[in-house]
Amino acid sequence: QADAVIDELDRDLVGLAPVKARIRDIAALLVIDRLRMNLGLEAQAPSLHMSFTGNPGTGKTTVALRMAQILNRLGYVRKGHLVAVTRDDLVGQYIGHTAPKTREVLKRAMGGVLFIDEAYYLYRPENERDYGQEAIEILLQVMENQRDDLVVILAGYKDRMDTFFRSNPGMSSRIAHHLDFPDYAPAELLLIAERLLAQQNYRFAAGAREAFAEYLAQRTGQPNFANARSVRNALDRARLRQASRLFADRERRLTAEELSSIAPSDIRASRVFQAALAAPNPKT
Repeated sequence: QADAVIDELDRDLVGLAPVKARIRDIAALLVIDRLRMNLGLEAQAPSLHMSFTGNPGTGKTTVALRMAQILNRLGYVRKGHLVAVTRDDLVGQYIGHTAPKTREVLKRAMGGVLFIDEAYYLYRPENERDYGQEAIEILLQVMENQRDDLVVILAGYKDRMDTFFRSNPGMSSRIAHHLDFPDYAPAELLLIAERLLAQQNYRFAAGAREAFAEYLAQRTGQPNFANARSVRNALDRARLRQASRLFADRERRLTAEELSSIAPSDIRASRVFQAALAAPNPKT
């Protein structure tokens, strides 16, 4: 049953070979554990709480959703749903607000997977009046006592998560699986772009694929690049430019080919290219 979800993961997600290999290992552990239980070979249930580290847009939330489906199909969680939250969903601003907020989130997540993005923001030792530690204590208790009905995945930048775990050994000891999500290579980002366009019945016109490859070569080295998320945003802006271009020519009948094609000009009008053109040439 888990094979179908893992195969979907392989098909739907570009790259991430180390992550996919680790998920297969975890699935194999769960299958063998279930077979042992069926044969009466008693053993302690495996700990399934996880840490996903990596830069934004590397597929952490998507993989968490697929992990919830795998755990459900193998009988380790009842519902197989994913509840994705941040600090603001767990921590209150006043005395007495944090515990109810955290418990409400945990109630919604029971039977599935709780995904806490940028989990290190729960811990703010520089602020003695911060209530994040209260949320952490409640999470620790539930992760230990109800681990047969809830899997918690903590996510964020690797360096900050490492610091968080060093400062919270109780949390670190409850995390059994650490998965590091690498940045996508340029060729992988280009493939992601083509897939995103195809999902909405668009495609690159002649020369546009090469233009987008040039865009990626410049954009990936700039601040705040967020892998697949930035690719999606860039394509949204290209579609906006395409719509504006076609709208200006609306007096004639537009073909399906024109309506579904992203032209090189739709890519090259990006501020990334404009900034490069405006930059002074050191040779002049």
